[in-house]
Amino acid sequence: MAQRYGGQFSPQGSSSKTDTPNPFRGKKPAPARARINLLFAAPVPLAIAAFFRSPTEMATSLLAVAMLLGAAWLTREGVAAQEAYDARSVARRPAFPRKLFAAISMGAGLSVAGFAGGSAFLAVIIFGVLGFILHIASFGLDPMKDKGADGVDLFQQDRVARVVQEGESYLTSMDAAIKRTEDRRLIAQVQDFADVARQLFRTVEEDPRDLTSARKFMGVYLKAARDATIKFADIYNRNQNQTAREDYEGLLEYLGDNFAARISKLLEDNTVDLDIEIEVLRERLARENL
Repeated sequence: MAQRYGGQFSPQGSSSKTDTPNPFRGKKPAPARARINLLFAAPVPLAIAAFFRSPTEMATSLLAVAMLLGAAWLTREGVAAQEAYDARSVARRPAFPRKLFAAISMGAGLSVAGFAGGSAFLAVIIFGVLGFILHIASFGLDPMKDKGADGVDLFQQDRVARVVQEGESYLTSMDAAIKRTEDRRLIAQVQDFADVARQLFRTVEEDPRDLTSARKFMGVYLKAARDATIKFADIYNRNQNQTAREDYEGLLEYLGDNFAARISKLLEDNTVDLDIEIEVLRERLARENL
C-alpha cells in the first residue's frame, strides 16, 4: 500500500530533520521469520503431486501436507510467544508448548509423506526423527519455566497481564487506524508513543504493585487515545485537515510526555521502597549488634 511522504520536503512536512521519528527505533530483527516462511512453502510441491496419485495416496499426501502446515503455524505462534517472553523481565511460561508440538507435527508429517511416497518402514521412521530433531535445532524449545516471578504474587501478576493485554489491543487499534492515513510521519509518531506505553507496561510487570497508580494510563487514557486516533484518521482522510493534524500531533506529544513522567515516578517510588527496605534491615542488624 502506498504511503504519503511525510519527510522534511513534503508539503506538510517540517523544516526540521529531527522532527520525524525513526520508525526502526527499538525494533529488533527476527531472523527466524524467513525460516518460518519456508516452512509454509515446503509442503506446496507435495500438495501438487498429491493430485497425480491414486485416491489412497492422494488422501495420505494431503494429510501430510495438513500436518506440515499445522507445524508451520504452530512454529510461527511459538516464535511470537518466545519473543514476547524474552521482551519481558517478568513472564509466565507459555501455557501450551507450541514449538514442541510443532516439532512433533513436523516429524509426523514427514513420516506420513514418506509413507505416501512408498518409502520403506525404516526410512519413514528416519524421516520423522530427523524432522523432529532438525525442527528443534532450528527453532529451539518453548520456555519451560516462569521468569523473574520469584516472590511475586501470582494473582497480582495475572491482573497485570489482563490489563496489559487490554492496553496492547488499544495500541494495535491505534496502529491500524493511523495506517489508513498512509502518512509515514504520523505512523512513526504513533509507533513512538506505543513504545513509551509499552515501557510503562514492562515497568508495571516488573512490580505489579504499581498497577494501582498506572491503571488509568494503561486503560482509560489508552482507550481515549485509540478513539481519538480513529476519529482523526476519518477526518484527515476526508479533507487533509491541517488543524486536526496539529491538534492530534500535540495530543500524542502530551500523552507521550505524561506516560514518560509516570514511568519516572514509578521508578522513583521503587527506589524509595528499596531505600526503606535497606534502612529497616540496617536497624534490625544494629539491634542484633551485627
